[in-house]
Amino acid sequence: VGVGVGFGVARGVAVGVAVGMAFGVVGGVAFGVAGGVAFGVAFGVAFGVAVGVAFGVAIWRPENWLIVVPLNSISIQNRSFLLPRITPIPLPLLTARLKSWLRKDWQLGLENIDQLLRYTLQFIPVVNAINQVLAETPPEQMIYRISQLAENPYSWKLVKFASASLAEELKLEFFGGLNIFSSSKRVSSAPTRLDTPSRATATGFWYLYEKEPKKATAAFKKVRSFLYGEEMFLLAQTLTKFRAAKNPVTIAEIETPNFPPEPHLRPTTWEALKGLCCVVEDTQLIVKATSKSARAFALARAIGQLREIRDNADTLPQAERDLIVGIARTWQKALESIATSTGDPSITKPVENPYVIGDPVEGYLFVGREDTMRELEELWITNSHKQSVVLFGHRRMGKTSILRNVAKSSGADTQVVYVNLQPLGAISLGMGEIFLAISDEISDAINLSPPDTDELLKLPQRTFKLYLKQAIQKLDNKRLIIALDEFETIEDLINAQQLPPNFMAVLRGFVQMSPKIAFAFAGLHTLEEMTEDYFQPFFASVIPIRVGFLNRATTRQLLANPNPDFLLTYEAEAMDRIDDLTFGQPYLVQLLGFLLVRRYNEQTFEEGKPREPIFTVADVDAILEKNELFQNGRYYFTGVWGQAGQDAPGQQDILKALAKCSGNCDSETDRSANRVMLQELTGLDESTINNALETLDRHDVIVETEENVKFAVELFQRWVVKYQCE
Repeated sequence: VGVGVGFGVARGVAVGVAVGMAFGVVGGVAFGVAGGVAFGVAFGVAFGVAVGVAFGVAIWRPENWLIVVPLNSISIQNRSFLLPRITPIPLPLLTARLKSWLRKDWQLGLENIDQLLRYTLQFIPVVNAINQVLAETPPEQMIYRISQLAENPYSWKLVKFASASLAEELKLEFFGGLNIFSSSKRVSSAPTRLDTPSRATATGFWYLYEKEPKKATAAFKKVRSFLYGEEMFLLAQTLTKFRAAKNPVTIAEIETPNFPPEPHLRPTTWEALKGLCCVVEDTQLIVKATSKSARAFALARAIGQLREIRDNADTLPQAERDLIVGIARTWQKALESIATSTGDPSITKPVENPYVIGDPVEGYLFVGREDTMRELEELWITNSHKQSVVLFGHRRMGKTSILRNVAKSSGADTQVVYVNLQPLGAISLGMGEIFLAISDEISDAINLSPPDTDELLKLPQRTFKLYLKQAIQKLDNKRLIIALDEFETIEDLINAQQLPPNFMAVLRGFVQMSPKIAFAFAGLHTLEEMTEDYFQPFFASVIPIRVGFLNRATTRQLLANPNPDFLLTYEAEAMDRIDDLTFGQPYLVQLLGFLLVRRYNEQTFEEGKPREPIFTVADVDAILEKNELFQNGRYYFTGVWGQAGQDAPGQQDILKALAKCSGNCDSETDRSANRVMLQELTGLDESTINNALETLDRHDVIVETEENVKFAVELFQRWVVKYQCE
């Protein structure tokens, strides 16, 4: 009534004064104005009181409240409430009763509140009870409880006012009603608050519902240390990135996030986000692919995934449902806009196999090494002083391909000369024979006559130094990079006493003779492993660059887009299966792709079995069942196994023990073991185990996570089981 009277008086006085002024003007200035004002005030007060009382009675219904209160004073002893249905005036003791329900059983209390709000207007006691119980909730339960509140609330204002002030909201609405004649902008809502954990959490869920994930991210950042806090922060952050992408190019530029560890608070949401990540990877193929077939199939996969997300929207939590559906709708529209540019592939003859096994790759097959290429370009092209480097990494990881490709894109002021040292595994004429091989490659690259062979073998250092000076003079303003592949050959030759121990010092002297010369080494070993004295001078002047495994997105690109005319494609699950088997080892990825294309041609054109031009998980498994994969890749597998027999003892024993623990390789648990288990299986002492594991990890043969050890490449594990454990 008080609110109604205040509202009515204010409005009545305004109306009365206006009427009085009009009456005064008509009646005359002297009596009209005085009489009009008096009449207006009297009329306004009377009218305001009348309207206020009517407004208060109509809206707040105090008679309903007055009738119920005495009855409740009787029924409360029987633990029951007679709830008024048509008045919003807070009922005495209702807040206390609601708090009791919520403290006893939060979920059941929320269900009771839902029923209460369906049949009454007791919103104020409900908000007060929820906020007071949340204020005393321990941190480990905070986010879970508010997520239950946001699960399917009767009104989302319950979530909002778990953060914003309800009193402030009512005040803003009241004064907004008084200012109906004002031209100033009306304040429509009380602001959310982040000053307590419960308010910050509620703000996060509220802004997810309002489809403002950036604000939700800022809110959840306040509670990242709480249980489920990191998950909700990553969820909001991911949705922020996804929502900002509006076209295929920006979708393809998204860096797919790392998902939080299970169990999840929002499992269905993360499943939908996983689907959106698959769409990102397919869109990357669409944008980068030159093959119309690859683009067409990737586009079909992506649109199908988006439709599935939209069709299953009812399974998503209400807070982020509309946000995710909106993202899926936007992306689908963006991808459908380019659907007409994809072709309809048809295959009438055997598909030319685009995958390369064994040889260095170039062109479309050279993918995923942008960071390495960029670093080499910075060191060799943009830097006036050329820096020597060593590329090291796992066997057949693509180091040679990097050197070959960087030689083609080295720019106008840099000449890269590639030299393969592997054919020099056995020499009899000392360092002169090495310099002869390098000189031949320099001669071919810059069209400079090679030095006299006899002079080079007789006086290798002096003759080669003079030849390098001639090469620099011939190149004029260009810089010379000498890329020595398989550089562990040098170490082998030194150990075999076919090269003098000071050979690396000699090379270093050539580097120091001019800032226009640098060396690039590529091989298996790290600088830390090359501890002999003859390598020490290079430690301080050579930059190490690790060449690692391909990531999942790059593996997909390599498989689906080997060349512009490739007419076959893969199911997303098949590409993921290959990535799981190879861990992104580029040679093995190429090998599996090669065998799959050969299988398709055999089935379709030799055996006459019509089939879809799509590789499935079943096709990948069929390749695994045959021995041809291990036969074709035997040099890779035996090479890794042979390297494990060198340096730190016990490596092969550990690999055998780890392989025996593998079971059927169907689960992550089956594929791993811990150090204690390995010590029991091998009988090796702890020091030997630790040194061997450190070496295997450095060589990318195994990976160690927390307390477990497993093979990095599952195919190598299968090879060990088949050929070393039988």
